[in-house]
Amino acid sequence: MVLLFDVLAHLPLSLLHWLGALLGRLTYLVSGRYASRLRENLRQAGYAESASEWRRILRANIREAGKGILELPWVWRRPYTESLTAVRSCEGWQHLQAAADQGKGVIVLTPHMGCFDIIAAYIAAHLPITVLYRPPRQQALDGLMQQARSRGQMKLAATDLGGVRQLLKALKRKELIGILPDQVPGNGEGEWAPFFGRPAYTMTLIGRLMQSSGAPVVMAWSQRLPRGEGYAIHFAPLTLDPAQSIPQQLNAMLEKVIRKHPEQYLWSYNRYKVPRGALPPDAGKER
Repeated sequence: MVLLFDVLAHLPLSLLHWLGALLGRLTYLVSGRYASRLRENLRQAGYAESASEWRRILRANIREAGKGILELPWVWRRPYTESLTAVRSCEGWQHLQAAADQGKGVIVLTPHMGCFDIIAAYIAAHLPITVLYRPPRQQALDGLMQQARSRGQMKLAATDLGGVRQLLKALKRKELIGILPDQVPGNGEGEWAPFFGRPAYTMTLIGRLMQSSGAPVVMAWSQRLPRGEGYAIHFAPLTLDPAQSIPQQLNAMLEKVIRKHPEQYLWSYNRYKVPRGALPPDAGKER
């Protein structure tokens, strides 16, 4: 797998994105479950003004999903400084820096949109950051992922109790931590909150980290530029009311970000699944 990634990493990003668009179409055609979930989640969002607009976003999303796979060798296996040259613009860095200057650490939230790997890599070139990640089942892929994501000032923390301790220690050191807020947590680690009009099991970890550290929260997302030209990165501060449900507020803010570039969100992700052992959102109504 490392050899394959190294071979692909030598190709131009524009070619990888072109091949990725083909891969996205092929995956959509051969995998009925994948295609069905993508259509269902995109339809659930309900913001396309017409059927033709929905089909346009769907076709674009199929291509973007494939690009997201084949761009990883370029982002992961190119020399670190060279991969960062793909970041063509950065909007709102002053918000991240201002949050870091408060001296309480920073919680950086990055949704599954665009090339989210490039964001942490870019931050790690300037500031220390510990990123929460879910180890893949394939050990070879886990080793490749750890190597790729441990460059610059970046550290990884697995999605377990030890990983949460790492995040807390990083915040105590007044450093940054990175979390994918739209990743489905395990049973007992989340609560049901609306996400595009449908209950989604949403992590409560972010609220707990805020309460224990007082760290400010910044949203970060990337935009994949056309024709393989690279990426634009955006940062925006978040103001969350601790008196209200943090998961509900986070999902509402995620919706606003996703609406900026809906064709680049990972709609094929099983965002609405019920974690093993968790009660479905309508369980209380049936009693």
